[in-house]
Amino acid sequence: MKVSCTFESLGRRSYREVWALQESLLEEVKQAKAAGKTGCNRLLFVEHNPVFTVGRSGKDSNMLASAALLQAKNAEFIHVDRGGDVTFHGPGQLVGYPIFNLEEFPLGVKAYVDKIEEVVIRSMAEYGIACERLPGATGVWIEPHTPRARKICAIGVKCSRYVTMHGFALNINTDLSYFRLINPCGFTDKGVTSMQQELGRALDFAQVCDCLRRNFACVFGLEYR
Repeated sequence: MKVSCTFESLGRRSYREVWALQESLLEEVKQAKAAGKTGCNRLLFVEHNPVFTVGRSGKDSNMLASAALLQAKNAEFIHVDRGGDVTFHGPGQLVGYPIFNLEEFPLGVKAYVDKIEEVVIRSMAEYGIACERLPGATGVWIEPHTPRARKICAIGVKCSRYVTMHGFALNINTDLSYFRLINPCGFTDKGVTSMQQELGRALDFAQVCDCLRRNFACVFGLEYR
């Protein structure tokens, strides 16, 4: 049986604006659950203006840039309530925010994260990019067990009463120079990459979004409404 889900592409928005939207939608799903209702799942796709975020367990020391440099780059630095360390969001990067009631699937948090990774791995395979998981390092990686290990998609989630928010960030045509201002996800010995860098050409952003949307439906058993 398919799980009902509303999909919305938000275009380019500020991080704080979409964070507030997620909080509102999460509360909406929790209230619906409390009333015995289902079918309030959402999947949001967005591009953000340049912003660095650090999760609950992250370290400010992994932000290597000064406040003055961040201002010069027109980038924000925000502490957020997801898991994970510091990462970057910006133009050319697809950020996905599933607001899912995991009890409808049903899934635990680890299995949920595994499925997000599977969505990305399948999608990248369609573009000829071979990706894998790296034990102990959430996200999607290329050549993870070699000195050339590099992350193409970061994942950081929050779960409240089995309702999720935050999500994944896939580098499509992202300006990777921003990642030189941080230790991405706390790592000092691994790199970051993008679809553009791996394929040597810019990608059609909307087409990649369609690919991810389709694979979300397949992996999670979604029926968009």
